[in-house]
Amino acid sequence: MFQRSSDYNRTIGEALASTGTEWRFNPPTAPHFGGIREAAVKSTKHHIRRVIGDTNLTFEELFTLLCQVEACLNSRPLIPLTDDPTDNKALTPADFLIHSASFIIPEPSLIDETIPVLKRWKIVQQMLQHFWQRWSREYLQSLQQRQKWTHRTSNINIGDLVILRCENTPPAQWPLARIIHVYPGDDGLVRVLKVKFNNSVMIRPLSKLIILNNVSNQSSQ
Repeated sequence: MFQRSSDYNRTIGEALASTGTEWRFNPPTAPHFGGIREAAVKSTKHHIRRVIGDTNLTFEELFTLLCQVEACLNSRPLIPLTDDPTDNKALTPADFLIHSASFIIPEPSLIDETIPVLKRWKIVQQMLQHFWQRWSREYLQSLQQRQKWTHRTSNINIGDLVILRCENTPPAQWPLARIIHVYPGDDGLVRVLKVKFNNSVMIRPLSKLIILNNVSNQSSQ
């Protein structure tokens, strides 16, 4: 295995060198030089350590878990893919890496189930579901920063793409919806909205929505 991986790494290294790739490494013991990228790595390690705990995993089990965690991380919506109000698709890191969306086959919820030690697949899937539950909640909270007490922000517009906050969403699944109507209050601010999710129309409070347009604006600042 080491020999095969060494040959593969050598091939990759030669290909990168021939295309003029420039490497920039962080200095030792200074992961903060990675900025927002390293912050995402830190958050991932934080939750992985807690979901694995003292469980001893084989190489194949750990490899499977990390691949599924990678699919979760690379499935996060970044910005709307188009301005079409009927299109609920968003650009994700996976679109840059594999030219398609990340996908994990849905499994029954195992979060509250007591699993026998010999049911190894279920144990790994339970770890994945615990990771997804913790990491996705933390990620959505980081996108929905409360800044209304410091300065006034622009209202939400009809046609904006939003993420619906749901507690029982399967791993790597992000419910995306389009705003089709807004309900301004007496002060002119919008706190209640009507959204279209797939073929359903529902009314939701602003606290249950994350606007991707705002996320892209924050990323560019």
